[in-house]
Amino acid sequence: MAIITKEKTTARAAPLSDKSLIGWLRLNLFNSVFNTILTVVTVYIIYITVEGLLVWGVIDAVWIADTRRACFAISLDGACWAGVVSWLDNIFYGRYPREELWRINLGGLLLVIWMAPLWLPRVKAKVTIGLTTVFLYPFLAGYLFAGGDKGLFMQIMISGAILCLVGNTLHAFIGVFTGKGLPEFLIALLGKKAAPEKSQRNILLGILAVCFAVVYMLQMGASFETVSWTKWGGLFLTLVISGIGIASALPGGIILALGRRSKLPIIRVLSTAFIELFRSVPLITVLFMATTMFPLFMPEGFVLNKLTQVIIAVCLFNACYMAETVRAGLQAIPQGQYEGAHTIGLGYWGTMGFIIMPQALKHMIPNIVGSFIGLLKDTTLVSIIGLFDILGMLRSISRDAPWLGLHKEPLVFGAMLFFLICFAMSKYSRRLEVKLSTDHKH
Repeated sequence: MAIITKEKTTARAAPLSDKSLIGWLRLNLFNSVFNTILTVVTVYIIYITVEGLLVWGVIDAVWIADTRRACFAISLDGACWAGVVSWLDNIFYGRYPREELWRINLGGLLLVIWMAPLWLPRVKAKVTIGLTTVFLYPFLAGYLFAGGDKGLFMQIMISGAILCLVGNTLHAFIGVFTGKGLPEFLIALLGKKAAPEKSQRNILLGILAVCFAVVYMLQMGASFETVSWTKWGGLFLTLVISGIGIASALPGGIILALGRRSKLPIIRVLSTAFIELFRSVPLITVLFMATTMFPLFMPEGFVLNKLTQVIIAVCLFNACYMAETVRAGLQAIPQGQYEGAHTIGLGYWGTMGFIIMPQALKHMIPNIVGSFIGLLKDTTLVSIIGLFDILGMLRSISRDAPWLGLHKEPLVFGAMLFFLICFAMSKYSRRLEVKLSTDHKH
């Protein structure tokens, strides 16, 4: 039996021959007169579409020119990518001061370094690393992007963020080369492996306190020039708004979903009302309300800039949509899982945290990523209320004197950018879904 199975596996793994490929085409594309006609028509439509785009966007395109009129002088029928090339800095960074662009690039690099351990197989405590990314990185990146004076609260949070960044990086290196975690490595390095667990914990807390004090003293002398939020724009602003929205949507959605399923009437009613209120109006209405009506309900003297108001609105709006996704995932878990958790003595939060929510999140991965992709695309609506995100910058190209009337090329370039980002998110979510799948394969 084992020999037969092995032969079958080998036969399946063998590449398709020309004969089998012809058979597959005949079976799937040309198995009837109707399917043959449909295949030929579809291939023809794809051909003329791709050929037209290739001729317009590559063969007859103009890449170097000073004005749109100069593009027409070189090629009347081709795309004028020269305007997009000349505006690349604005498309990616908005009106951020050019001498300070390194701060945005550094912020992106720190995010990559911070999240890199999540993709390394031998690294432990990935949930903790993810939580520190969500709750501490925004403070470090926010000050890096905005600059200005640091209050006591910001200094504490920035110090914690720097300490977590360094700790996560060391933890990742130790995990890759030794398979151990940073705490375990430190205890072994100090020769305290035989010490009681309480003593080990106290030693680690002491090291943490000393490191925090050192980082706090070092960061006190560092400061950056203030960059007003009005100069933020382009893809950078789009990623900031959507990134904060994505990071807060899932935790907020989980809280609201649990509140909607709560047995306490007051919590259930308030959560349901909050969810239905935001889900019953379009995002553009929420954005207008946030920028015009929200300040009227604030105490006198309490002022929030428009960017902060927009971020709050986006976070609340998407948390409400995510709440319904989470609620659907929770309802897909059999009642026996709850009963089994109670049988082993777990309470409500233990049941949710260790048994129910991990299973529900695996079922919700496609819907969660779909919501994240929708959030990224919906962020372009902020251009309507005066923020120059990537869509606002792309539309501004056509109003620039040298490129007056250049509409198609910037929008096509923006569409390609969004496609690449969304496609990468979709592929990663599929990979994550397969990795976390516990279904039995036959």
